[in-house]
Parts: sequence; C-alpha cells; structure tokens
Amino acid sequence: MIALGIEGTAHTLGMGIVTEKEILANVFDTLTTERGGIHPKEAAEHHAKLLKPLLEKALKDAGISMGDVDVVAFSQGPGLGPALRVVATAARALALRYNKPIVGVNHCIAHVEISKLFGDIKDPVGLYVSGGNTQVIALEGGRYRVFGETLDIGIGNALDMFARELGIGFPGGPRIEELAQKGNKYIELPYAVKGMDLSFSGILTEAVRKYKSGKYRVEDLAYSFQETAFAALVEVTERALAHTEKNEVVLVGGVAANKRLREMLKGMAEDRGAKFFVPPFEVCRDNGAMIAYTGLKMFKAGIKFKLEETVVKQKFRTDEVEVTWT
Repeated sequence: MIALGIEGTAHTLGMGIVTEKEILANVFDTLTTERGGIHPKEAAEHHAKLLKPLLEKALKDAGISMGDVDVVAFSQGPGLGPALRVVATAARALALRYNKPIVGVNHCIAHVEISKLFGDIKDPVGLYVSGGNTQVIALEGGRYRVFGETLDIGIGNALDMFARELGIGFPGGPRIEELAQKGNKYIELPYAVKGMDLSFSGILTEAVRKYKSGKYRVEDLAYSFQETAFAALVEVTERALAHTEKNEVVLVGGVAANKRLREMLKGMAEDRGAKFFVPPFEVCRDNGAMIAYTGLKMFKAGIKFKLEETVVKQKFRTDEVEVTWT
C-alpha cells in the first residue's frame, strides 16, 4: 500500500510518499526570514503557494500518480491554525477528487513513529524537541503518554528567540549551535526542571539580559544556553527511561540536528545500557513522510475518518490518540 502525507503545522510544508517499508519521496520547503520569527498568516500563504509544485515533485520522485495512492494523510495538529487549515483543505480536496480515504495524524506522534522505519526501533522513549513542542513521550497503556514537557516555550522556540535578540535570523538553532562551538566559558543561567516538566522562559530572559549588558561574549552565552537547557532535557528523559523500564531512546524533531544534544543524550543512554538512535535528519525535521507513514499504519489498523472529522486541532494533545496500530 502507498500513502501520501502532507505536513504543514508550522514553517515547513512537506509532501511524503511511503509504503510500509520505505520512503518513496520526501520533499519540503521551509519559510525562512533574515530577522525575527514567522507569522501564521505568512506560513499559510507559503504553504498555499507551494502545495501544487511540491505535490507534483513528490509524485515525480516516487514515480507514481495520484491513482496509485491508497490513502491521503495530513497533519491535523498541533500547530499554527492558518497553516494547518491550508493543509487540511488540500488533503480533503485530494481525497474527494481521487476518491481516496483520508486520515488525520498527530504531528508529535508521527515524529516518534517514523523512527521505527529505521534502526530496528520498536518501543522507545522519545525526546521530541522542536520549535513549538518539547516533550518526553512513550507508549504506555495504548497511548503515547507525556512523561514530561515544557510548561512555556519549546526548546527550539527558545533558541530561535535568543537568536532573534542577537539579530541573526530564523531558524536560529543552527546559528546558536555555531556560536556555542566557539564558546569556552560557562556562564550560570537558570536551570528549570519542575518535577518531570521543563521551563525555558527563565533561561531565555536571563541570557538576553546578560547579552544586553555587554559584559559577556556572545559565544559563551550561546554555549552556556545550550549546556543548561540540554542538561535539563537529558535529566527528564533519563527519569522517563527509568520509570518506563524501556531500553531504547530516540531523539526527534528539528533540534535533533544539534550535535551537542545528541552527544549528551547518547552518553546518558549508554550509561543506562539503553540503545540510542536518531533517525536521518530529513525525517527528524517536519516532513511529509512521517505523516504518510503514521497515517498508513493507522489506516491499516482500521482507522478511518469522515470528512467532518478532519477539522484541525491547534492544541492536539499527544495523549488524546488511542494507539491501535502497533
């Protein structure tokens, strides 16, 4: 069977085509800016403009036509409302025009599910780190339970906002990482782990305050920001790993590209005798293949959507979804 997946929760529009065992196509385009972040309206306009050309490219890369597609999947949430609605409308239109079943997919769950296509991963604890989301999730009792999450902003958003204050554009995470690699002095910043949850607004505020004081090298601030925030992420992930007694850890989401975070999480996993895995970056970042893959698994498990059930869910919780496909 073949699934087409459309991703568009935030700044990236992605089209993916997959079977149960391989990715046939995975194309995307990301809205970027020289300064500042992204506006939901601009993201929606970006997606609407690129839907047709990206779909055509995905079909061409896969060597198929829409007639060969068995199910259309789309990112139902969580995310930016205007962007989500563009994608949902496109998915409905394709499903109706070509008489295909349609499936709405939880974006966060898809990030972890796609890791199972690689590296013989079966039942991991997932650290999902992106701009809008930061969660430690694992499958327990038929649902992906959230064992820890940010109480305010996602780690990716925190990095982007710090980069914005530095005037180095969006996305800011890769630029902060470059600066951090040149830092060599740790500057104390707030470390906020509250039970199993995290907070990044305090570290952001203090890092910006110290930057504006002019007393610290920006490279050292970037280094300290990463070391502090990532240590908190690793701590919460380790607690979830101990609680669930699982033996696999996966790192997913756009911030999974960060080499320092990978290094710290890998060290923790090895200390606990757990397998550590990061999928290829093209499926760590927001992408259509993860939506297609998860949607196909859901469809094969008998999950079907009526058109009226395909409304977007901006605050679609990870633990709302009953997992019947594993």
